[in-house]
Amino acid sequence: MSEPDVSIVVPVYNTMPYLTQCLTSLVEQTIGLDRIQIVAVDDGSTDRSGAELDRFARRYPAAFTVIHQANSGGPAGPCNRALEVATGRYVFFVGSDDRLGPDALRRLVAAADTYGSDVVLGKVVGVHSRHIYQDIFARDEPDLDLFDSPLPRSLANTKLFRRELLDKHAIRYPEDMRIGSDLPFTLEACYRARRISVLADYEYYYAVRRFSATNITYLSRHVERLRTVEANMAFVAKLIGPGRQRDAIMLRRFDHEVARLLEDDLLRLDRDVQRQIHEGVGRLVTDHLTDGIAGRLGAEARIRMALTRDGDVDDLLAVIRRDARTGAPATLVEDGRRYAMYPGFRDPDRRLPDSCFEVTAIPDWAARLDATGLAWTADERGRRVLAITARTPVADLSALGADRIAVSAEEIRADVSVLGSDATGTTLRIRFPAADLLAASAATGQRRTISAQAGTWHVDGAMGAANATGAAGSMALRAPGMRGLRPLMVRSGARFAAVTCTVDGSGRLMVSVAPLTPRRVGAHLRSRLRRRG
Repeated sequence: MSEPDVSIVVPVYNTMPYLTQCLTSLVEQTIGLDRIQIVAVDDGSTDRSGAELDRFARRYPAAFTVIHQANSGGPAGPCNRALEVATGRYVFFVGSDDRLGPDALRRLVAAADTYGSDVVLGKVVGVHSRHIYQDIFARDEPDLDLFDSPLPRSLANTKLFRRELLDKHAIRYPEDMRIGSDLPFTLEACYRARRISVLADYEYYYAVRRFSATNITYLSRHVERLRTVEANMAFVAKLIGPGRQRDAIMLRRFDHEVARLLEDDLLRLDRDVQRQIHEGVGRLVTDHLTDGIAGRLGAEARIRMALTRDGDVDDLLAVIRRDARTGAPATLVEDGRRYAMYPGFRDPDRRLPDSCFEVTAIPDWAARLDATGLAWTADERGRRVLAITARTPVADLSALGADRIAVSAEEIRADVSVLGSDATGTTLRIRFPAADLLAASAATGQRRTISAQAGTWHVDGAMGAANATGAAGSMALRAPGMRGLRPLMVRSGARFAAVTCTVDGSGRLMVSVAPLTPRRVGAHLRSRLRRRG
């Protein structure tokens, strides 16, 4: 066999029946079997995954290389083993529960050859409401800058890599990391690449959320996630010197991975784990949180992280408990400065510095919204809308330069109006037309976080997408003590979907669009008729 254009690496561990769909999507690629090498490594599967790999290898012997090995504990080992035998000009990594669009590899290889790219990222969409950030896919980018783009929040390994780049710099997966090993691999490849390209013109990769939730990343525990973040931050600090570029990468680690360690579910963990998380995050904050990064974090993350450094575990838990049960506290305005009056603020027994609670320089404190009501209603045009009543702890929005609050479900804008204000805050009405939520969602369905920013909307010329501006960052809309709504069935032509507003485990408001089959639509209609009868 001559040198293939692309070697497809598939690490496999107990992913039946999803594995069959994955492998089928590979052998049906329009690039042709004569131009690909599929290297699948069975990492000690105990279901039928190993047998399924052998079945495909018997059917397509020229295209498949199957390796069986004892379980290594994570995908890093299988990926490195596959790289040892890969012979393609490019390498592409596929999760064994995911699948590719039919024309994905042909387009990716053509783009890499045309642009001379070392790394190419094709549009990724979620299946079964798996959340995938879409800001990186606003438009095609033949030459993307790692540090001046949304790429630091999209460093999964589901990309096309030039194998020469990987071999030249000995870029491999750290096998001592059970989860998260793709971040250092992908980051170093992007850092060393001469050119990175993004293709947004086609659905290249379908990332599947498993109903069984046996993916080890889904099942990982807080302490393991903490150790992963520690390892990744140490890797970033070693790879990239101090300054703006390092901060661009570290920002994502803090506003996503570290912030998630401090979410509401921390309240449900045992005391020893709570202490380990508090102490571990405190070390990360002390070692790596620069003023430049802190200035770009949302108020919730900044306050909680400050308390890992300057307070004890009970100070942190008191703030989380307040957010989870009753929502944001009142805001104290004093000598031109503003403070969030959380438990512990100016408590003589706690002696916490005021700086832990100061929100003067955090414009998005005005966008710290707590939902107080959820309903499906009709607007003035008779359209079904998701109506949310929410409260901000800021009474005078104009005093913060935040006379406009922008709310969105990622790229989908909501209509926002002020219902009233008093000394403790301002009440807003937020409305999303259900048809807009359906129209903007992929055919496979989509799950989005509802968030708010203080500022106005514009079209970002660089990325070509609507964004709210005027704040350090967006704040997820929270719904303390609330439950979600029953799904609403929405139709657009022959397309039916269920639109659902839910509250996740950390109290954030989410909106999901899930496609409905004709069978499910029929069952829904019969149920409605029975209720009417």
